[in-house]
Amino acid sequence: MPKQRVLLGMSGGVDSSVSAVLLLEQGYEVIGAFMKNWSGSTRTCNGTQEFVECDWRSERRDAMRVAAQLGIEFVTLDFEKEYREKVVENLFNEYEAGRTPNPDVLCNKFVKFDLFVREADRLGCAFVATGHYARVEKGSDPVRGQTPFLKAARDQSKDQTYFLWAMPKEVLPRVMFPVGDLLKSEVREIARKHRLSVAEKKDSMGICFVGEVDIKEFLKERIKLSPGLIKSTDGRVVGEHEGLAFYTIGQREGIGSVGGGTPWYVVRKETVTNTLVVGSEVDPELYSRELTAGQCNWLTPRGSDPVRGLTPFSCFARVRYRQPLEPCHVSGAGVRPRTGSDPSSVQFENPIRAITPGQSIVFYTEDGTVLGGGIIST
Repeated sequence: MPKQRVLLGMSGGVDSSVSAVLLLEQGYEVIGAFMKNWSGSTRTCNGTQEFVECDWRSERRDAMRVAAQLGIEFVTLDFEKEYREKVVENLFNEYEAGRTPNPDVLCNKFVKFDLFVREADRLGCAFVATGHYARVEKGSDPVRGQTPFLKAARDQSKDQTYFLWAMPKEVLPRVMFPVGDLLKSEVREIARKHRLSVAEKKDSMGICFVGEVDIKEFLKERIKLSPGLIKSTDGRVVGEHEGLAFYTIGQREGIGSVGGGTPWYVVRKETVTNTLVVGSEVDPELYSRELTAGQCNWLTPRGSDPVRGLTPFSCFARVRYRQPLEPCHVSGAGVRPRTGSDPSSVQFENPIRAITPGQSIVFYTEDGTVLGGGIIST
């Protein structure tokens, strides 16, 4: 029987490189693919500004070296146009509207698990794989059968399922996360054992594919300054800001000219008066027990009925990466089948700090199975 073919996203990092090793050891035919999504060398979406060139060429060289060492085919896929349209434009638009988006979520939805899957079809690949710390497991429910589900990684400190909730559930049967059952230390050890050139390479940080950039400076390329007052929650003027778009709920660093030595945190943004409202770390206005989420995507049936997903239901959720899971209760039209675009209402058992419109809320079962997620609206 011919080997099953896998298209593996290779970023030039240690996780995707070790993924190639593991897939080969499991008997798959692997095609390594570098996704060029951002160069910074061409004009941005509005055609008027340029950003500093990112280091995609050296990342691709690292990926090519590993592919050559392992003797696998290697291709470069240029998704930059689509990435700018689907991810970068959304980032600017959301910040300008006063929300704080998560570009990694959209990158996974539109690029890694859409465009990339289409390329896998073109290349005759049965599966796609990435170096994400996550797992895809087969279900054993008597009603749902063997439907695959997304589950948190074994290494909880590296788990990346928070960024994967928006992926189309139809592609889950074809997705592999080879390092999902490993600790990061074990991944490094495998890389050293196989003498991979990236074994000691540091993990990349920052915006997906754009890299480590100062987000405020990045936004200033497209969003004009709009100075206004900074007020405390008791109404005192404590400083000035550069524009509401450059601040996010819960932010402490970079608030601007705030005097008095008091550590202030962004509590809310009042767009009508262009006022940034700040408070102390324990200010009651910084905490809430409820939110509304829209654009929901459900990866598994929910609620008491595994087929119809009846509402309401209880589960666990997080509203930011690496936040501990919090028990919550979910209700509303957004949890009913085929109406994921309708809003869901979420009530937490405990007060949650700095719930931020535009960010993601991701729902889990107690054992780490991802039920789905949505975009926080209020």
